[in-house]
Amino acid sequence: MGRKGQVQRSRNTVASRNEKNIKKEDKEIAAYVDKLLRLSTLPQHVNLAKALENQREINAITDKIKLLEANKKHQNEVSVGNRTSAVTIERFTNWIRENGADFKGCDIKEIEGFELGLEVNMQIPISSLVITVPRKLMMTAELASENELKGLVKKDQILNNMPNVTLAIFLLFEKFKKESFWGPYIDILPRDYTTVLYFNVDELEELKGSPTLEIALKQTKCIARQYAYFHKLFHTSEDPISRFMREKFTYVEYCWAVSTVMTRQNTIPSEDGQCMINALIPLWDMCNHTNGTVSTQYNPILHQSECFALKDFEPGEQFFIFYGPRTNAELFIHNGFIYEDNSHDGYWIRLGISKSDNLEEKRTKLLQKLAISPTSDFFIKKGSEPIDGALLAFLRIFNMNEEQLQHWLESDRADDLRYSQCALDTSLEKKSWTFLQARLRLLLGIYKTSIEEDQKLLAGKQLNANKRLAVGMRAIEKKILASAVEYVDQYIKQ
Repeated sequence: MGRKGQVQRSRNTVASRNEKNIKKEDKEIAAYVDKLLRLSTLPQHVNLAKALENQREINAITDKIKLLEANKKHQNEVSVGNRTSAVTIERFTNWIRENGADFKGCDIKEIEGFELGLEVNMQIPISSLVITVPRKLMMTAELASENELKGLVKKDQILNNMPNVTLAIFLLFEKFKKESFWGPYIDILPRDYTTVLYFNVDELEELKGSPTLEIALKQTKCIARQYAYFHKLFHTSEDPISRFMREKFTYVEYCWAVSTVMTRQNTIPSEDGQCMINALIPLWDMCNHTNGTVSTQYNPILHQSECFALKDFEPGEQFFIFYGPRTNAELFIHNGFIYEDNSHDGYWIRLGISKSDNLEEKRTKLLQKLAISPTSDFFIKKGSEPIDGALLAFLRIFNMNEEQLQHWLESDRADDLRYSQCALDTSLEKKSWTFLQARLRLLLGIYKTSIEEDQKLLAGKQLNANKRLAVGMRAIEKKILASAVEYVDQYIKQ
């Protein structure tokens, strides 16, 4: 009896000590979350060095939060099991087919360089219907607002106004449940991603000189702020969902959920057909990207998503779809990859009229006549014709003297300024193109490395996956700029 009582007291002591440790960790996490919320709420620094320093501070805090959260016993894995295992694939395949989905001429396979994808097992002619996914299999922000999350979504402003965030929280809620209808789908999702949320600052710094870096820093800061917000919400609210989520919601889990939504979401019509809503579409989201045309549609009569072949496919090929006309910067930020042969790629350049310019008012009026903002982002296109009409018009107006401005303000043919064949004074035309030449060369010179140095790095094996992606991104941008410089050089020589 005495020995049994001693063992029981020992167990009670251990349990009490564990409970104290958990409470201590909770307090530490809460303190770091407060710091994170303050740091991530600060306005984004215009100065890049300061923005990077701010990100270092944010990462230092999130690293501590991740360590503390990982130490807690209730920490969940980012995904369950091995997503590429035969058991996981079979369970997912059975689930989608039992619920009305179908895919013809393809098998779910592990494909080198892609993890999972669809491998063609028979000839598939162009425009053939390959994949059908019924609405009931889709996870939507609309559905999140109608199930157990309804009360939380209704009262929370962020969830009310940001359907992509609602979808991420809904995904986590279903993941944390013991039994979820979407369990087989969640199990086959990637364990982690190559979105910028998984980059450290050293990896992000490989983008120095690239306009993509500023976007990446804003994205990572925004998600850190959202995590801190929901952590506090779940720990200070007493509704059933908050109580359920508070012991399971972590920074790692939130980055995973956000990345899942960013990389895989699509839009479908709402139930009443009045608007488009965000959705995760199982099976369809296993298709990887290539150039082409959009070949997916939602069938409102059959209430299903339908995917058609965008080209003829042969056995052994991977079945690809086209994600839409996105630049590599957009693919890098939102999808975690770049596509070297991207026919829709380009480089955004910001130009503006200075307030100190004596002719600022007239330049602005003429730009407004052409529906161009006095400060605008212009797209340098990849390919043989990189300069579009809006940029050309801006350059000419930017470099006009007062007499030229007055002439075009009074003209009813101001829109001609968009065209390369527009009749202009030779000196103005040369001045405009020379200005663009100098600006493009300046942008190219901001990068720390040359294209050749980047190519050498990419050919080697010393880069990890994130650095390789960042170096590839900046190399692509430099090629676009270099090609545009060559185009402008040739135009000036004419």
